[in-house]
Amino acid sequence: MTDIPRRAASRTAKLAALPLGFAGRAALGLGKRAVGIASDVISADIQQRTAEQLFSVLGQLKGGAMKFGQALSVFEAALPDEMAGPYRQALTKLQEAAPPMPVANVHRALAEQLGPDWRDRFAEFDDSPAAAASIGQVHRAVWKLPAARRNAKPKLLPVAVKVQYPGAGDALVADLKQLSRLAGMFKIIQPGIDVKPLIAELRDRVVEELDYEMEAETQRAFAAAYADDPEIFVPRVVASAPQVLVTEWVDGTPLAAVIADGSQADRDEAGRLMAILHFSAPSRAGLLHADPHPGNFRILPDGRLGVIDFGAVARLPEGHPEPIGRLVRLALDGEAKAVVDGLREEGFVKATDDIDAEALLDFLLPMIEPVAVDRFRFTRSWIRNEAARLANPRGPAYALSRKLNLPPSYLLIHRVTLGSIGVLSQLEAEAGYREILQKWLPGFAPVT
Repeated sequence: MTDIPRRAASRTAKLAALPLGFAGRAALGLGKRAVGIASDVISADIQQRTAEQLFSVLGQLKGGAMKFGQALSVFEAALPDEMAGPYRQALTKLQEAAPPMPVANVHRALAEQLGPDWRDRFAEFDDSPAAAASIGQVHRAVWKLPAARRNAKPKLLPVAVKVQYPGAGDALVADLKQLSRLAGMFKIIQPGIDVKPLIAELRDRVVEELDYEMEAETQRAFAAAYADDPEIFVPRVVASAPQVLVTEWVDGTPLAAVIADGSQADRDEAGRLMAILHFSAPSRAGLLHADPHPGNFRILPDGRLGVIDFGAVARLPEGHPEPIGRLVRLALDGEAKAVVDGLREEGFVKATDDIDAEALLDFLLPMIEPVAVDRFRFTRSWIRNEAARLANPRGPAYALSRKLNLPPSYLLIHRVTLGSIGVLSQLEAEAGYREILQKWLPGFAPVT
């Protein structure tokens, strides 16, 4: 028995059933229109049912389907109020849970990866998974650290043991290939999100995420960069193998719980810490945490932000690209021509395209509003308004955006930044984001 459905016909059938189900609901909507039911009610009903089926199937398939659902979940704040509730519930399930693999398969994987004496390394091992990731599941355990002296008892350390699902690699590739054919269906859920580039970028990172030893190396770099940091906590790596990763256990409040039930002060502080992690990591670790969905973060009892997954990163050995900070600063200063020249130099504007500098500045200023003021509160309404402004075919922002290009070297940074903004908007967090950029984003601080 395998843990991820691996037969191509089975997996394809589940994914292929999604647009068929939507087609049936759309036909039902047409029938309801004929008898006079309000079209907005029909639309919301179709969208809700589509979302429920979509995320149910994504969660069952795990692999790339679940990973895509998690990546999409950070944009939940951009959904209209009347639809956000059902989607939030479905998306939260994807962030924290998935069907577990059989215990015998877990034990077999541990024996293959850590050796036949794997049990001797643990004082305790909980066979019931504590959490699920897109390509693996996490078990709570107690690790025996080597004794400092002969005949001394080993020290015990609570740990998280991430075990990769057998067949995860094949499933990941197959799911993402299938999902790329269903882009039109995701437009029903959120018209402002183009999922094709997101799926393509996820597919490009498959190899790195499947190698837990590579993830362990990345996590060690983050842990060293943030050792003894008063605001960010990165658990240390205890042991690793290609498909098993053992790290220090992190107790804390899941960020999803802070979003749902946290006080305003708690949400503000969580947002501030998320922004610090995003902008400081390239300078401190030469890396950008590239999977900002709430399931990867905890608020520790001492108030620090705990980060618990490093499978997806952007490697930025020279730190955050300086042109980003410089161009944002030029835009804030109203230097329209300099902004166009800089964007053209970086490849955002084609050399042959004629761009109205003042129109481009008007296009950019609402996006960078959060760093135009001393303090800013991200809200669901703010991100919804921005999504609507950019997605409205009749608006000037839509026409101008069609003339802009996203260079490949900026694709992952752009996606992670949008995802982080989505989480800040879910938190509705207020903080001094401009001050954070002045400290950590190269090129942003005004010249004195």
